[in-house]
Amino acid sequence: MNIILAILVLCALTFGFVALIPLLTIGVALLFVGGAFLIWFLPILIIASSDKTTGGEKCCWILAIIFLSWFAWVFYFFIAPIKPKPQPQPQPQRYDYRNGYSRYHKYQY
Repeated sequence: MNIILAILVLCALTFGFVALIPLLTIGVALLFVGGAFLIWFLPILIIASSDKTTGGEKCCWILAIIFLSWFAWVFYFFIAPIKPKPQPQPQPQRYDYRNGYSRYHKYQY
């Protein structure tokens, strides 16, 4: 009786391991596909969160990544931004005639 029980347990374990092979293969394949997608999507995330470019230029770089792959990402790090950011214009100094002083100068007039 013990021999028959041992053979049945061995057959059940063998069948269980053989049944797990497709599940493990699917799991490993999904991990590889997910990892490949993450590696492909990583430059898009980096450009989307970057402060080097804004607006339309950022959109163009992301489209270049999608259609031209990693070469655009390498070019992004070397030549972005294509146009320099506009510098803020200095505000004209104003004189407050009511109080007799300028808020841009230390001393009262």
